[in-house]
Amino acid sequence: MARKSRVEYAGARYHVINRGNYRSWIFETEGARRSFHECLDEACGSMGWRLFAWCLMGNHYHLCIETPEPNLVEGMRWLQSTFANRFNRFRHSNGHVFQGRYNAILLDGDALGPVCHYIHLNPVRAGLVEAGELQQYAESSFARLWYPRRRREFEHLEVGLEFAGGLADTRVGRRKYRDYLAWLSETDAEKKRLGFDKMSRGWVKGSTDFKKLVLDDLKDEQMQRVVESEASEMREPRWERALEEALAVLGRDDSELSSSRKGEGWKVDIARYLRERHLTPYRWIVEHLHMGAASYAQSLVSRGRKEKATKEWRLLEKQGKLD
Repeated sequence: MARKSRVEYAGARYHVINRGNYRSWIFETEGARRSFHECLDEACGSMGWRLFAWCLMGNHYHLCIETPEPNLVEGMRWLQSTFANRFNRFRHSNGHVFQGRYNAILLDGDALGPVCHYIHLNPVRAGLVEAGELQQYAESSFARLWYPRRRREFEHLEVGLEFAGGLADTRVGRRKYRDYLAWLSETDAEKKRLGFDKMSRGWVKGSTDFKKLVLDDLKDEQMQRVVESEASEMREPRWERALEEALAVLGRDDSELSSSRKGEGWKVDIARYLRERHLTPYRWIVEHLHMGAASYAQSLVSRGRKEKATKEWRLLEKQGKLD
């Protein structure tokens, strides 16, 4: 399958995400985190990037950046390869550190604020810190926002404040922003309105006019790749809805997807239902059902077809006929 093109132009803004290879915990140690910070500082300095928000989690990172020059690919190649070399040298190992190409989502102006809010709330979603104490999570730009003396010259963290009602970059304004994020973390309707559920997917966040403008500037080959990606992105809500319905039919909660075994029988039945009824790709199935490798899930589904139908499968089959 052809790779999705990187869209680069002067002043472009991106939400950049990548994970450790096999979702490994690459930022588990203080040394690894410090090394990534050093590489990020060097990349921002040499590339002239403006950093609006960032967060390091155990096995992945988020960046929200602006590139005054069209140099995202050059800068990210340097950032990831340099960190990987230093990481491997320190551990006396070799091989891939990241899972592959980073995901760079192009942002329209109005999408900038919600992305910053989303990034700042990452440790809250992971249960690492309470929303009312976000400043205590050191591996996030919110801590730098809270303590201005810690900021680097390329960090323009006031963007989050501006998109939370035009708050001032003062002690009072920062407290109000923290209160806003705490409220946002508990308000599902507002998170849905801001698109939190799709914040780390797709190729662009913004208005239809913005997407058309970007497409108009792409070469024919690039356009085809993006259109194919957009078609896939449009199918994802249907797969997500089907998964939610399947969980409801079986009386399961989505939290059980990550806490149960990869080959749990009811998960295999849901995987089969998604595959047969909705033509959901195995790569999507294993990611959302936490089933490991796509080939493993495929073998389980194939085996399930040959065995006696379970009670769970009969319920899902009935649901499929009602769709």
